[in-house]
Formats: sequence, structure tokens, C-alpha cells
Amino acid sequence: MKSDRLLSVLLLLQARGRVTERELAERLEVSQRTVHRDMEALSAARVPLSAIRGSQGGWELEKGGRTQVPGLDEGELRALLMAQPRALGHSRLAQAAESALNKLMAALPVPMQAQAAAMRERLHVDPTGWSGTGEDLSMLAAVQEAVSADRKLAFDYTKADGQTAPRVVEPLGVVAKGITWYLVARGANGIRTYRVSRMAAVTVLAGKFERPAQFDLAAYWKQSTAQLDEKRRSFEVDLCVEAGAARKLSEWGFADSMKFDPSGRIVAPPAKPTMPAAHQDRAEHQVPEGWVRLTARFDSEELAQLFVLGLGSRARVLLPKDFGHRILAEARKVMSAG
Repeated sequence: MKSDRLLSVLLLLQARGRVTERELAERLEVSQRTVHRDMEALSAARVPLSAIRGSQGGWELEKGGRTQVPGLDEGELRALLMAQPRALGHSRLAQAAESALNKLMAALPVPMQAQAAAMRERLHVDPTGWSGTGEDLSMLAAVQEAVSADRKLAFDYTKADGQTAPRVVEPLGVVAKGITWYLVARGANGIRTYRVSRMAAVTVLAGKFERPAQFDLAAYWKQSTAQLDEKRRSFEVDLCVEAGAARKLSEWGFADSMKFDPSGRIVAPPAKPTMPAAHQDRAEHQVPEGWVRLTARFDSEELAQLFVLGLGSRARVLLPKDFGHRILAEARKVMSAG
């Protein structure tokens, strides 16, 4: 857009001082004639520009004509570049953010531009996991538009169980958790959270709404995720597992953190497992060398069963005993099916 290009021209003039039309044309990837029209447009808008003729000529801002943009120190520059646009995890968003970052880089003093370029050459962010993200963010732009304009939003939402239903909400904010985006919105049943990748047929409505004066998006998200974590830890299993399996359980968040030496042996084992009062009568179990006893916490019994079966002979279920019996029965089914 022309307005974006005019801003880029202004930032380049501020960063580099005197610039020729040819240099501007090459940097902005337009013709010199287009650059000349842009300079005339800036002058008509009373931007204090001077045209210098001759072999050393060009365009420059008059004295005192610089925009009042605070400079970045080295720490701020490094932090900005570490949060690269590629971390957004969506090509359209990444392209827009990359363009904005390039404009900011162009406004830096020349020595800092070289420093920024060196930093960017030494950093690459791959936002996809090994199995891909599977996130559809095609509706995110419309969601952001509604949030910024305080306008109501209509969409079809598919819940985790596969049921789809229409929604009309008042969008209060968007949250990026990792590379997954969520909409926080107020509806008929209060404030709820919606995963953007599960939204379809998003429409920004004409009707506006009054945003709650005391609503704090960060505070809401912190409370909401804390409540979710509390609900998710709904099934605990007392296990005796091989060190390698214990490490996986710890890394994936199913068990308390542990420390390992370079050979993979446990240096700092987890705290002694504590089960609910109903299991206090458990007998002591001998832990083989190279194994560890721990309490694993899963979202559901189904997930616990899937994970424990996947560990195979590297895990033994100690408690609850009825869960251990179900694991044994399931393993026998697998053996008989083979």
C-alpha cells in the first residue's frame, strides 16, 4: 500500500540521512518515477524535505525533521530479533510481521543495522513440531479485526468432542500459547475461551459492544489455565519404571521433574509418591536397580492406559491395583490378537 511505502521512505531518510531516488527505488522495489511521486506527496503533506541537486545530491529531512522514535539499545534489539516473525507459525501473519520488522530495521542507525543483520543470520526459528502443527489459522485475521474494533463476532465452533454449533460473542482478546491461538470472548454464558483453529465461517458483525472496564486479559488467562491444569490432573498412577521411561514421563509433564547424569541415570529422584487415602494400605515394593518409583498424573484413565501400555516391559503398575488389572487384561488381548 502507498501509505506503507511512504512510511518506509520516511524511516529510511531518518536512518540514512541523504538518500537518492535510485537508492530508494532499489530498496522499496519500485520505479524511480514512483519514488519521485512519493516525495512530492510527502512534501505536500508538509513533511520537511529538502532536494539536493548534483552528483552528491538526493533527498534528506531538514534539520529537526526527524520523527521522535526512541532508539533501541543492544539488549532491546536482541530481544526483538529473538521474537522473530517466523515464530508466529502462520505464513500470512509471518509475512506481515516480517514486513513490519524490516521497516523497523530500516529506521535503525547504520551501525546498528549491521549488528541486527549479523544477529538475524545467527538465529532461525522453526515454528512447526516434528509432526506438524495441524493448526488452521485462516480465521485469525477476522478474529483480530473484531477484537481491535470491539465488534461482535459470529462463527461456527467445533468442540473437542466433534459437535459443532453457532456462536455469537463479544471478543475481548486473543492469546497465543506456543503456536496455538485462542479467542477470549463474552457470550450468553459468561466469558469463555475458543480455539481459533476450531472456528469456521467467522463473520465480523456491524454491532459494537462495550468492553468490560476492569477486564484484564493476562489475569483471566492465568486463572483459566490454572483451573484447567487442576481439572486435567484427574488420574494418578503409582508406577515403577525404568530410568529411560521415567525421563520421558518427566519431560512430557506426567511426573515431577528429575535430574539425570550424561549416561541417563537418575541423579535426583522424584519425591516419594503419595496416593489418595484409599490406597494407603499399599504394600512396599522392591524397586530394581536402574528403576524408579513415582506418581504419574494423567488427564484421564484412558490416557494413562494408552501411555502405560506403550511403555511395555519398562513399566509396572503398583497402584491403583484395579488399574493394574485392567492393564494386564488389555495386554493379554493384544497378545491373543497377535
